[in-house]
Amino acid sequence: MASLKDLRNRIASVKATQKITKAMQMVAAAKLRRAQEAAEAARPYSERMGVVLANITQAVGGGGDAPALMTGTGRDDVQLLIICTAERGLCGGFNSQIARLARDHIRRLLADGKQVKIICVGKKGFDILRRDYASLILERVDLREVKTLGFVNADAIARKVINLFNQGGFDVCTLFYSQFKSVISQIPTAQQIIPAAQASTAAETSNGATAVYEYEPEPGEILSDLIPRNIAVQVFRALLENAAGEMGAKMSAMDNATRNAGDMINKLSITYNRQRQAQITKELIEIISGAEAL
Repeated sequence: MASLKDLRNRIASVKATQKITKAMQMVAAAKLRRAQEAAEAARPYSERMGVVLANITQAVGGGGDAPALMTGTGRDDVQLLIICTAERGLCGGFNSQIARLARDHIRRLLADGKQVKIICVGKKGFDILRRDYASLILERVDLREVKTLGFVNADAIARKVINLFNQGGFDVCTLFYSQFKSVISQIPTAQQIIPAAQASTAAETSNGATAVYEYEPEPGEILSDLIPRNIAVQVFRALLENAAGEMGAKMSAMDNATRNAGDMINKLSITYNRQRQAQITKELIEIISGAEAL
């Protein structure tokens, strides 16, 4: 049985940990609001970009003017996976859920005889996946020094992916991230961004009818500029959704940790008081017994 001194030290240690988790919860709550606003602001632009691409795609009709980023290579033998996770932990199962979805997808592709290549955006996803698929990882994008995510960060990732596609490095590209729903709900999502046509052909106008447009210059020229921009937009949205999801998951995890620390302090305090009372009672009995012997 632990001594009274050990119990006091344990209680003091848990209280110190509780202060840290409470502070981290408050910091995550403060950051969550800004991250959530940024993610929600990016959604309409991303969705509208899909509508515009859908309309131009219908105008092109998959003809010879369509760029390769929209039509693809006609094969799906080589798959590139962009797996976006957080740079830091202490956010519950946020990172492991994204990694689990990506791992299941990798297993299916390898079982079908496909070649898989991976780009990890975020340290935690890289740490999880390198245990089993280190040989498949091409690169890890480090965003630990980035205080505020900007479009320039997503554009740099998109340019690397497009250059790799132009070099014949892959046929299909899929983006993995966690879509933010609420503080306690983040949904791991897989979105195909190359070929772009399959990601946007279902978009329609709000009244259910597809609008008719005339284009200047030609639709093929517009697509050659618009599709790379759309890839960067989708990556940017994934990063913002991840940032909001990470703060929500961290806030929830630290709240649970603070509550658990409180419960542990209560249990340790009860044990300490009982043991102290037993020790006092024992000392009193010894004193009384000694007095009676005299």
